[in-house]
Amino acid sequence: MGRPDRKLRTWSLWQERRMPSEYELVTHKLNYHFRRQPAPFEMSPDWPIQQWYLQYREGSEFNVDDWERYRDPYAFTYRRYVEARHERELYLDSLIDDFEAHDHYRHLDSTWLDFLRDYYLPSRFAGHCLQMTGMYVAQMSPSAYVANPFYFQAADEMRRIQRTAYLAKAIAVDTGRDDLADSQLARARWEDNPLWQPLRELMERHLVVYDWGAAFAVRNLVVKPLYDALFNDQLSNLARAADDELLALIHDDFQLYDAPYARENTIALVAYVRERRPELVDWLRQQVTPWLDLAHAAAQAIGQAFSTTGLVSPIDVADYAQEVLDRLHTEVGIR
Repeated sequence: MGRPDRKLRTWSLWQERRMPSEYELVTHKLNYHFRRQPAPFEMSPDWPIQQWYLQYREGSEFNVDDWERYRDPYAFTYRRYVEARHERELYLDSLIDDFEAHDHYRHLDSTWLDFLRDYYLPSRFAGHCLQMTGMYVAQMSPSAYVANPFYFQAADEMRRIQRTAYLAKAIAVDTGRDDLADSQLARARWEDNPLWQPLRELMERHLVVYDWGAAFAVRNLVVKPLYDALFNDQLSNLARAADDELLALIHDDFQLYDAPYARENTIALVAYVRERRPELVDWLRQQVTPWLDLAHAAAQAIGQAFSTTGLVSPIDVADYAQEVLDRLHTEVGIR
């Protein structure tokens, strides 16, 4: 007689009787060192790196009892993220090839090229700040479910930086404007031009927010949404008004695909925390509030920079950025 048929058993996660998804298989408890005793890593508890994590991660007020149930709304694994962004890169490559085949850069007005040199190409320094803080929040996060979306956000920032750097060289080669590809000149603009300084201060100050929860709050509830509003939405509108349709379409794509990923993870993470510790909403508000005046000053200065083209109102640019922050803060419950 044959063996009686038996029901196949599913592999179990946290005593749940179901098969885990691919996302869960490669993410669950990947971070093994959060709240590990006596210290996170297998070295002397007295080492500075141990004390750093104990102070700024385990010691952060922004903590709940269980981080392993948080979920990225997109359920991105590394494989799925690469596949999704590969599609966008193919689109952007095709877009650039098509415009370059029609000598797009040579048709741009010289005053627009001056604007790109002074108020667009130096933006990659701000992008690097966002990339670094994305990596920091990811590295300090208490769970891989929380960390991975920030690694992917940091990768998104590098996509934007690389496209900006490529355009700097491509436009310089096609137009003979070597100043556009001069990194030292771009850095000088970033460090010395008065209209960059409020944004530079915002960006560089948020690099030294060490508490992981505060770093998340400042980055994803103030700095990144403000920057995306200015250098995706508003820049795209400005480029289109200047007949630079290629730049407009590139930043449209970042706004349609990269920015929503960060926004939706931000909203989901705050909702997850609010459900478990409602009092942390007030804590988040306390972290965000001191940064709002600096964010407003940055938006006003970038609005003035954009208005040097004569194509937009500085007030409209700044007001739009403020509206974006207000909507986000209302949605997460801190306004």
